[in-house]
Amino acid sequence: MAGRYASALFELAREAKSVDAVKGDLDRFAALVADSPDLKRLVRSPVFSAEDQLRAVTAIVERAALGSLVGNFLKLVTTNRRLYAIGDMIKAFAALYARHKGEITAAVTVAEPLGDKQRRALEEALKSVTSENVALNVTIGGLIVKLGSRMVDSSLRTKLNSIRQAMKGGG
Repeated sequence: MAGRYASALFELAREAKSVDAVKGDLDRFAALVADSPDLKRLVRSPVFSAEDQLRAVTAIVERAALGSLVGNFLKLVTTNRRLYAIGDMIKAFAALYARHKGEITAAVTVAEPLGDKQRRALEEALKSVTSENVALNVTIGGLIVKLGSRMVDSSLRTKLNSIRQAMKGGG
C-alpha cells in the first residue's frame, strides 16, 4: 500500500517537475515527526479521529510551509486513514527518488555523528566502489555500512559478540 501511494505521488511530482521539492518537503515532514513525540503519537495512534488528525496535519502543513502537492498528499493520506503508514510511504518515495537520480543508498551506522568532511569522504569512497552516486542514510551505533548486498560491520555489538564467542570457545 505504501508503495502505491508513493508511486502516485512520485508520478504527480514528475509531471509537475517538482520531484526535488516534494522530496525536500517529505524529508521535512519526516523530521518533524521524528522530533516530536506528540506528532509521532498522532501519526501512529488509531485513537485519534480522522478529523482530529486532519486538523493537526493541516496546521502542520501550513506552519511548515510545505508545498501544495505534499500538503494535499498528507491530507489525502489522513482522510483515507493511512497516516500510520506515512513513514513507509516516505521511504518508498525516497527509493523512487534515488532511482530517478541514479543514486544508490548506503545504510551507515556510526559510533558518533559524521562531520561534513567525513560524510563527503565516505560518500566518495563508496562512489569509487560502486561507480554510482551514493546517498547516505546514517544512524548512530558503531560502524556498519550496508551497500547493496555488501556489508562492513564493526559495531560495538558485533565486537562484543565476537569476544563473547571467543570466551565461550576458550573455556
